[in-house]
Amino acid sequence: MKRVARCLAGSGFTAALSLSALFAAMNSPAHAEGKFAQLYTARPPAGSSFVRVINPDGAPIKVKIADGPVQTLSGDKIASTYAIVKGNTTFSVSLDGKTVATLKVAPDTFDTLVPRREAGKIAFTVIDDGGGSQDALKAELRFYNLARGCNGGRLAVAPAGPMLFANVAEQAAAARPINPVSAKLSAACAAAVSEPLTLPALQPGDHYSLFLTGTAAKPVLLGQASATDPYGQ
Repeated sequence: MKRVARCLAGSGFTAALSLSALFAAMNSPAHAEGKFAQLYTARPPAGSSFVRVINPDGAPIKVKIADGPVQTLSGDKIASTYAIVKGNTTFSVSLDGKTVATLKVAPDTFDTLVPRREAGKIAFTVIDDGGGSQDALKAELRFYNLARGCNGGRLAVAPAGPMLFANVAEQAAAARPINPVSAKLSAACAAAVSEPLTLPALQPGDHYSLFLTGTAAKPVLLGQASATDPYGQ
């Protein structure tokens, strides 16, 4: 099985050693998605997949995926937990108490759903969350460009540190492993730069999502530790 996330840390790079550690991690190859075995007493069966919903627009929405719990997404909580679904089997997605979609995903995948209005109805952009790190000695950052009109989102160490992600397309994401370090990060679209975000405490094996939201002219950076619904309860 694959991935879940927790947290990251910090106050900004204060020593050359931290920068060297980050550069070393940036230059290491990405691996397959991390395993879920360490996160469960009971493990989902082979062929299970993991799906969550992101709300980048700020107005609170209540989300329910398949048989998962109802969750309110607003403020700093932009993403739901990953619901566990059976691959190649239909499941429903509800927003504010109404079923808005019946979907199906391939087995053994991770997907993030971003709702949008299309011809007066709710549709979803599907972002593939696969291809991440399973190196237990490193952590993983995953960067989503959800800012309206931003064709090339960037994420860097603030205020003028190394670039972590560059030219991430709108409604797309990228991931990479890093060594556990302390840092402040900022996101940008063209010349517009977000306010910096201080990462929470990062541990080896952790995963953390960073979301570029707002607009190309006024980008906003949000972060959240990922989590998965418990299985077998």
